[in-house]
Formats: sequence, C-alpha cells, structure tokens
Amino acid sequence: MNNFSPIRFVLVLLWALAASTPLTVFAQDSRPLRVVVPFPPGGAVDTLARALSAPLNRALAQSIVIDNRPGANTVIGTEAVVRAAPDGNTLLLMATSFTVNPSAHAGLPYDSLNDLNGVSRVAYNPLIICAHPSLPARTVKELVALARARPRELTWGVASILGGGRIAGELFREATNIELINVPYGGGGPATVALLGGHTSLLVGNVLECSPYLPSGRARAIAVTSIARSTAVPQVPTVAESGYPGFDATNWFGAMVRAGTPKASIERLSAEIGRALQLPEVNDALARVGLTAGAMTPAEFDAFIRTEMQKNGRIVRALKLKVE
Repeated sequence: MNNFSPIRFVLVLLWALAASTPLTVFAQDSRPLRVVVPFPPGGAVDTLARALSAPLNRALAQSIVIDNRPGANTVIGTEAVVRAAPDGNTLLLMATSFTVNPSAHAGLPYDSLNDLNGVSRVAYNPLIICAHPSLPARTVKELVALARARPRELTWGVASILGGGRIAGELFREATNIELINVPYGGGGPATVALLGGHTSLLVGNVLECSPYLPSGRARAIAVTSIARSTAVPQVPTVAESGYPGFDATNWFGAMVRAGTPKASIERLSAEIGRALQLPEVNDALARVGLTAGAMTPAEFDAFIRTEMQKNGRIVRALKLKVE
C-alpha cells in the first residue's frame, strides 16, 4: 500500500524548515523603541523625532514612543539613556549641546565618550538670528550699530544654556564685538514664545523656530549663520555676506545609544534611520523646517562627535562659558 500523503509531506517539510531556521529570524521585539528627546515638545529635535517615527515604526515593526526629557542642557535626557538597558530599545536624539557639555558642565553624571555610542548623524541646519519687530534693526549692520549704541541692553534667547544656538550667538557676539545679554529658555518652543511676546530682543535658533512667523511680521529675520543661505529662507542673507566673511555656525542632530548595545542593533538602527532619511516624505518634512538630511555610519558619527567635542570645547574654554 502506498502511504504517500501530499498533506503529510507538506507538514513534514514545513517542520524541517522551521527546525533548521534560527528562531531570531521570526522573533520580533514587542517592546517599543523609546526615543528620548532632551528638549520640550515643539522644538526642532522634537519635530525631527516625530518625522522619523512613522518610517521607523514600519521598518522595525516596533511602536515608537517619544519621551521628552528636557533640562540641564540635555543632561537629564542623556542620563536617562545611559541608565537604560543596553538592548537597542532606547535611542537618544541629541543635538550639538552634547559636545559642549563636557567642557561647560562640572561633574557630568556620565562619560560622554565612553557611556554612549553613535548610531548616526540625522540632520543639520543653519541657525537664524531673528528680532522682535519692535527692534529698529533689519540687517546685521543695523543690529551691530544698535547694540553698540545700547551696550548690554539687548537680550537674545536660545533653546538651551550651551547648545548650538548659544555657541553660534557667542561666536556672532565675538565676531561683531558687541555686548548682548543671553537668556536660555530650556527649549526652542519657549525661546520662540519669549521673542514673540517681546520678552527678548533677539532669538538665535533653528530656522524652524523663527521662519513660521516671518510672513506675518511677528518676527524679523536678520541673518542665517551658515556659510551658504538656507533653502528654507533663501531671502535671508548670511552673516558672512553681511560683512563678516567666513562666519559659519551650523547646528546638527544625531542618534546615540547606551554603550554596550549589541553592534548588530546599532547597525540596524543606523541603517533604518538612513533609509528613512531617503524617503521623499521625510525629506519634504525636513525641508519645510529648514533641516537637511545627513546620515552617517556609526563609525563616522563617533569620529564626528569627537571632532565636534574638541572644536566646541576650545570655544567654550576660550569664552569661559559655564552652565549657569
């Protein structure tokens, strides 16, 4: 008698394939990917995190949780990631301030270079100097003249105590030889609200934080801080072309994880972030807020962080800046 059964053959074949295939191929992590944003909601880093959340959700088959942890010039959010399990399920979306803190913040609760690993740079952008409409200055030349006529009367707000906006603003102040009073607000959203309300004379921050209010006249653009004009506000001149050749101060954002995270997890996160940044909808979202996608491999980003830390450390020490 012939005992051959097509159904039995198929079942045996499927069992054999399953038995020979590692379970990790089929396993999916049911835990969410927590993206820690060390700034309040509404700023550039928060916007960037939310733009990436949908493509990462699809690619990783994990829900994405945005966890805003502002405070202490990004130290609070960074420490939360350092204390998380090194399993690839907690991602820090950081900014330029990460490379400033070691030189400006006494007694950091973590080792910036050894407690975290780079995943990828994500985006970069020029910063913009915006003025409240009541300020009688429309150009860099007029702003410098006004500041010299009214030394230490004009105030300029920034998103964090020593982030990219603060560094750019201090470089601008140094280059133009003017005296301004700095006011840190702990986030791009609060700093922008302060400018719109007339609580500060100026804002030095991401294009995102000022450009929406330019058409209505609620804010006035003075200049962008990059060497080339921003595609988001091409009508706004650069500081360099406004009488200070060579002036260049850009901001950037990147992703990091706790040291000890498996290399495979880091590489996968880096690859998926890179793929997400190639999507037209993500690029369009970034372009609308003045950001340019700029992915790096983990090794490239680690090297970039070290270079930035050395450069910004020199600036901080030269200007004797400290966390206030």
